[in-house]
Amino acid sequence: MGEGKALAAQPKTAMTEVIIVALENQVKRERETVSLPDRLARLAEKARRLAGPEGREVPNEEIDEIWGQ
Repeated sequence: MGEGKALAAQPKTAMTEVIIVALENQVKRERETVSLPDRLARLAEKARRLAGPEGREVPNEEIDEIWGQ
């Protein structure tokens, strides 16, 4: 019997829960293979792409709202 099935056979552990945990662990392992600076660089590039070539001005009121002031 595989580990997942053995875990799912335990009381109060559904196979769906076992699959979710396995997928979360896989995502975690994959994230750890990409360095933090590389992940941040990708995120910054995506933000630049979404902002467009001109970006936009952010009014002081919006900045205050972001910072909870």
